[in-house]
Amino acid sequence: MAEEESKSFSVELSEKGGIENKGFVQNEALNECNANSQEEIPETCAVGINSAAVQNQDCEVLKPFAGMPKEVLLKFSSQARYKVTREILFWLIIASTPVLVGATIAIVAVSPKCLGWWQASPIYQIYPRSFKDTNKDGNGDLKGIQEKLDHIMYLNIKTIWITSVYKSPLKDFGYGVEDFRDVDPMFGTMRDFENLIAAIHDKGLKVIMDLIPNHTSDKHSWFQLSRNRTGKYADYYIWHDCAHTDGTITPPNNWVSVYGNSSWQYDEVRKQCYFHQFGKEQPDLNFRNSAVLEEIHDIIKFWLGKGIDGFSINTVKFLLEATHLRNEPQVNKSQNPESISAYSELYHDYTTTQVGMHDIVRSFRRTLDKFSNEPGRYRFMGTEANNQENIEATMMYYGTSFIQESDFPFNFYLINMENLSGNSIFETVSLWMKNMPKGKWPNWAVGDPSTARITSRIGKEYTNVINMLLLTLPGTSTTYYGEEIGMENIATENVTFPEKSPMQWNGNLHAGFSEGNLSWLPVNLDYQNVNVEVQKTQPNSTLNLYRELNLLRNNELPIHRGWMCYIWNDSNVFVYLRELDGLDKVFIMVLNFGQESIIDLKAVVSELPSEATIRLSTNFSNTGKVVNTKTIKTEKGEGIVLEYKTRKTVHTMETFQGKCFVAEKACYSSALNILYMHC
Repeated sequence: MAEEESKSFSVELSEKGGIENKGFVQNEALNECNANSQEEIPETCAVGINSAAVQNQDCEVLKPFAGMPKEVLLKFSSQARYKVTREILFWLIIASTPVLVGATIAIVAVSPKCLGWWQASPIYQIYPRSFKDTNKDGNGDLKGIQEKLDHIMYLNIKTIWITSVYKSPLKDFGYGVEDFRDVDPMFGTMRDFENLIAAIHDKGLKVIMDLIPNHTSDKHSWFQLSRNRTGKYADYYIWHDCAHTDGTITPPNNWVSVYGNSSWQYDEVRKQCYFHQFGKEQPDLNFRNSAVLEEIHDIIKFWLGKGIDGFSINTVKFLLEATHLRNEPQVNKSQNPESISAYSELYHDYTTTQVGMHDIVRSFRRTLDKFSNEPGRYRFMGTEANNQENIEATMMYYGTSFIQESDFPFNFYLINMENLSGNSIFETVSLWMKNMPKGKWPNWAVGDPSTARITSRIGKEYTNVINMLLLTLPGTSTTYYGEEIGMENIATENVTFPEKSPMQWNGNLHAGFSEGNLSWLPVNLDYQNVNVEVQKTQPNSTLNLYRELNLLRNNELPIHRGWMCYIWNDSNVFVYLRELDGLDKVFIMVLNFGQESIIDLKAVVSELPSEATIRLSTNFSNTGKVVNTKTIKTEKGEGIVLEYKTRKTVHTMETFQGKCFVAEKACYSSALNILYMHC
């Protein structure tokens, strides 16, 4: 008897009336106390216990417990209360699945297109020779760019534009390329380039570079083979017979180069003239030869394979010339044709924007698109055409609604603006916005490597307000290195390009640009006060204002992708508004490009509240102040960003019809915290 009891398993009844599971022994009997119960609830006193040991104990109802065996689980699962609940949950899941799928499809359908990485921030343009020297030879290099990537991060910029680093004799500062597949030794090696691209991507940044397809250097192997009429290279350039007697050349026609004088140069080796739109050391490629076009496509693929995220394609309007070689019309009909030598003295009807040129640019786009299939690896294409006299010709580089060309043509209209005023800024901005095709994205720039710095052109008192303009207009702005600290041209004689002076990093020798004895160009004499290191410590500096403006742009949807409406302009100020449907937060930019001014914004927009807050000002002491919208005062060169709340959108008001623009239309739902298109 004792032996049988030692083989039994005792159980303790739980205080709540159930059985505490001390483990389950397979194949043991389950004694039911009330097998005839209507709900068939298992009731047991013991599992595998001698009945004599528990004959005086009341039977307890068995409840579900953790680790219950399959036999017990099945007892419970067949009960109505569990079975019905299970079926209800099952059919709820079945019914909710198409609802969730439909809701997802609906959200995707009504959501606006996500902005691309090239739309997310300004583009920072670097002239490598002047950015940072690491080997003490006085010339900036690729390692110098890599060393200073944290500066780009500090500015909250996401895209870097590196101008030409191709191997070159450096005629025209590197834009006459000797080898499209190599880096000039001045800047480093191909391994340095690859390391730079990897470092840029490691920081979550993107990088674009120049592509110069129109011409090469006369040192390029293609040209050397062409002048000797070698195989397929014989027609890689544009050759034509021309008279050459007693040292005098009679060109085929009156075409002149951008730099002046005839665009035809006699070659002693081939005994013909070759065509050059720029310097005589930069012969034009013959894009009517399909082999040339294929070479450029291969070059694009080569650099994309290196990890480049896109290109700025230079001088695209010069890619084709008329084959008939007729003289171009004179601007001054009465001028002696023999005296024509300047580019401005002719209408360039036969040497720019020829039929078929856009087909070539679109073919570049198609090659880039082949490398854009990976998520997050869209390849950008911008074009540099500079059709200053013809805005319609510039807009053609956007492509059509059916055929994409460039993501945007680079906008040089602010760079070429001659007189600064509130009216002139308004006219220049309006010119682009009203001609830009619907749904396209604008670009703005005030400086580049071949133009006097904005501070030197218009005066340093307008530096901050210009940056405020660039960073609060819709679209993507381009910042030429040094503009974020207000660098000026160097005031030195015999310097051809004073806007290319070395970047001013600190107050050390050569402004921290180089630790060598010399720099390739002199550093501006103001570098002790105008440099990155000093301005980081000054709350009201140009650098910190630039950074705050960029943060504002990144963090506020109305400025990033909302409507822009022109509010007011006169000789002193340009005023515009940024708003987004569904958001009650509105921003008004009041930018002074003239003299001290007071304007009554309430009289212009009657729906304005009586007060607004200065969210940001070129004068940092004014930031956060509350101002009366009937008397908005700005000093010379001052810019302020006003913020107020309202549900009444200006772009829907009849008074402002035709004065409001949006590139990528979007509306905000506060209930769902999403953007949608149809509002």
